[in-house]
Amino acid sequence: MPELPEVEAVARALRPLVKGQRIRCLHVFHAIALKPQLPAHAAGLVEGQRVQDVFRRGKYLFLQMDRGLVVMHFRFDGQLIWFRSAKELLERANAGEDGVHVDVALEFGKGVLAFADRRHFGRVHAWESEAECPPLRKLGMDAFASGFTARELHDRLSRSKRPLKEFLLDQTRVAGIGNIYSSEALWHARLDPRRRADSLDRKKSAKLHKAIVYVLRRALECCEDPAPDFHDPKWWFQGLEKILRAYQREDLPCRRCRRPIVRMEQGGRSTYYCEHCQK
Repeated sequence: MPELPEVEAVARALRPLVKGQRIRCLHVFHAIALKPQLPAHAAGLVEGQRVQDVFRRGKYLFLQMDRGLVVMHFRFDGQLIWFRSAKELLERANAGEDGVHVDVALEFGKGVLAFADRRHFGRVHAWESEAECPPLRKLGMDAFASGFTARELHDRLSRSKRPLKEFLLDQTRVAGIGNIYSSEALWHARLDPRRRADSLDRKKSAKLHKAIVYVLRRALECCEDPAPDFHDPKWWFQGLEKILRAYQREDLPCRRCRRPIVRMEQGGRSTYYCEHCQK
């Protein structure tokens, strides 16, 4: 599932492709990607609008238009695909063995940006303004924001009785961290994911903050080398497994103490940690 580093890499790669371009047409192949919005409503908000910028908040991707926003959430398998023209889109979208799965697409003067998710969990929505956009209203402080300091994290931790892992997954607390990088940050900080958030003193909170920033920035480096290739429908992020120390390493030796990494369930999600060197 794309988290902050993956979506940030996508935003940076997409910006030069669409910034300054006008949206000619919204093509809808699977309306489920727009739910609960109706295709006609979304088309009315985006067609004729020029993209002023591309940015990310949490795990959401935003296209800032002259008026309003296009918001994309990739969920588990969502991805972006770039077509040279509307003609190529219509020839290849959901067509036979050589086809490419597409849910919705934004046609520009130069090229077409398609959103695809075969499992139909991902969503594309349009909003008239930032004030009306639910993600921007509900998201907590972004983990890459300048205001996300060790002191700020400690203040937020001190107001929560939830286990650390569940706290980090709560996008209303800190936005952008998902299952992968929460496990990784807790491993680096040597903190038990089951420990209560408000039990951390300032020193341990600072250690967790440092681990979060390090893990996310290291992952972003991997996500940008190589950069996302929207022209290749089969492209996906490479090399992240090289930096992982806990996630999906069940029964493999911990890189610190050599004891096996343990997997458990927390809130319906898999958590990976070392029960010997995390406290």
